[in-house]
Amino acid sequence: MKKSARYSIVLISLLFLPIAFSGFQDRDFELSKNLDIYYTLMRELNLFYVDETDPGELVKASVDQMLRTLDPYTSYIPESRMEDLQLMTTGEYGGIGALIRQREGYVIVTDPYEGFPAQKAGLRAGDIIRKIDGRKIADLNSSQIGELMKGQVGTKLKMTVERSEEKTPVEIDIVREKIRISNVPYYQLLNDSYGYIRLSGFTQGAAKEVLAAFNELKDNGMEKLILDLRSNPGGLLIEAVDVMNIFVPNNQEIVSTIGKVKQWNKTYYCRREPADTTMPLVVLVNSQSASAAEIVAGAVQDLDRGVVIGQRSFGKGLVQTTRDLSYNSKLKLTTAKYYIPSGRCIQALDYSHRREDGSVGHIPDSLISEFATKNGRVVYDGGGILPDVEMPVRMLSRLSTALIYKDKFFDFATDFRNSMDEIDSPENFHLDDKYYTDFVHQLVKDSFHYETASSRKLNELIDVAKREKYYDKASNEIEELKSLLETDLEKDTEIFAQEIKNILSDEILGRYYYQKGRIQFMLKEDPLVHKAREILSNENNNYTSILSKKKD
Repeated sequence: MKKSARYSIVLISLLFLPIAFSGFQDRDFELSKNLDIYYTLMRELNLFYVDETDPGELVKASVDQMLRTLDPYTSYIPESRMEDLQLMTTGEYGGIGALIRQREGYVIVTDPYEGFPAQKAGLRAGDIIRKIDGRKIADLNSSQIGELMKGQVGTKLKMTVERSEEKTPVEIDIVREKIRISNVPYYQLLNDSYGYIRLSGFTQGAAKEVLAAFNELKDNGMEKLILDLRSNPGGLLIEAVDVMNIFVPNNQEIVSTIGKVKQWNKTYYCRREPADTTMPLVVLVNSQSASAAEIVAGAVQDLDRGVVIGQRSFGKGLVQTTRDLSYNSKLKLTTAKYYIPSGRCIQALDYSHRREDGSVGHIPDSLISEFATKNGRVVYDGGGILPDVEMPVRMLSRLSTALIYKDKFFDFATDFRNSMDEIDSPENFHLDDKYYTDFVHQLVKDSFHYETASSRKLNELIDVAKREKYYDKASNEIEELKSLLETDLEKDTEIFAQEIKNILSDEILGRYYYQKGRIQFMLKEDPLVHKAREILSNENNNYTSILSKKKD
């Protein structure tokens, strides 16, 4: 009987083998056939298209479009962009340490990094770049100019810039250095016991930077910590594990990855003794907190190690790996999904339809599953980390949005910096009413105009009503509504004065105290930081009650 069964199994296996082999053959044939079609198509384009073509550009465009059909994170990296990959993983590159962007036919400096060659040599935000090493750059875009600014450490660069208060161009000599962007741009003891650490990325060394800041704050009397992960786009998964290791014990599971190929299946545990497993902890997130930032926030929540405050995070639970291609190029492709301690994946279920800011939209209840934290609290999957304490997003007025878009804050801050050598520290800075009045007068002088969403929609309604010949019936009512919704610059600059002053102050402080100054100023009025301090206070045991609260 056993012998007969054994023969049956062998026979069934042999019957299915040709089918399986045939499946592999079919896929190989399809691949070969379509690659041959692609090659012949490229050859015909190169030979007979009416204008000259660039094969490299055509191939890259077609590859990029192909990869877009998979997910937003799988991408082709040509040899020319290897430095970008190095920056994403290490936070390092050879250059001068400044951000630039295109504007109305020229390129301006937007942000020299404090302590780096550009800032030390005197380059300022608002400077218009005219030449690099004597070469006019009018025909180059910001990406091409950025490549000229990068280079081997120790090499010199001469930049010719225009400044509003200078009659002649200014020449600035800069020596390139190894630029390493800090993962922790700022940390501070907010008072005698509350610590604050801003973590802006997860490149190599992120955990060491957080640990160093943590130890310094603790030595100075910190008893409670606010870890700010807002707008942190993520980075290296292992750095997220090591950041968590600061707060949870050795050998604690933090994240698992599961993919189609078994070699990508792995569970990551804490690898060393923690710094502190009991200090009260609050983590701040928003819709732009993604990837490794979500691993930390999610693990803190799942292990009931702290309270998460803010808005639902971005929802990126996919792991990318780089694979070598020919001619020194690489493919960065999604190889696995990651799962945090409760067992949930925070990947947005549908990453092809997001809000304008890229965050997770509405998720039907039928697609959401329940999971449990270490203490038995209910948490959910479906996309991103839903905070323990949700806070509304502070929406800017249409006026402020238009002022940002049209560079009015940027230009005023540029003129302010060029006319004043120093100002008060961020903690003490207060924008004098005189400067705000000057700002408003400049808007009037420039005939600044903006349109509210309400006015835009009404104008669309008017166009439709006229086409459908209903406008005449309701013209009086429509025109009355139009007058009510019409923007009034003088009135609106009074209504939104405080909001505009805050943005203007932030822009001005960035010219003198750079990113640290901006963060210091923001902390004074930050509603999430105030909420975090309220929860961390001993009043009403807010912190403990949130972490022990279970579903009824």
